[in-house]
Amino acid sequence: MSTHTHLGEEPVRFDTKIAVLLRDDLEPWQRLNVTAFLVSGLGTAVPEVIGEPYEDAGGEGYLPMFRQPVLVFEGTKETLTAAHGRALSRALPRAVFTSDLFATGNDRDNRAAVRAVPTADLDLVGLAVYGPRNAVDKVLKGARMHP
Repeated sequence: MSTHTHLGEEPVRFDTKIAVLLRDDLEPWQRLNVTAFLVSGLGTAVPEVIGEPYEDAGGEGYLPMFRQPVLVFEGTKETLTAAHGRALSRALPRAVFTSDLFATGNDRDNRAAVRAVPTADLDLVGLAVYGPRNAVDKVLKGARMHP
């Protein structure tokens, strides 16, 4: 999503942030897979993040998407663990992806794999978080923008 102005329009500024934090040792295919899975939960749990449906000039319709950019960050395992704790303490809407999920093949097994591990012991490889910009920035402290 661009924030460029057209014909005197003001750029769109959001007071909220959608962010994904990925562990810095993931393979490229894992980064893409984890990001896609993590953000998929936000639209159902936080419907205000979804914009209006799209339509091309030929009248073909397309699904609505997020109304604001998704910012992707990376950090160490320790950064991810700390961010997870801060997201929990702030009660922000969040999604997690653990290393165990690379070995499962369906939603039921994914949920069972997360349920089997105590919160403090989750081997996190990804975290998505949504909320007020300043709160999300605090959650992501120590992370860097994904290159």
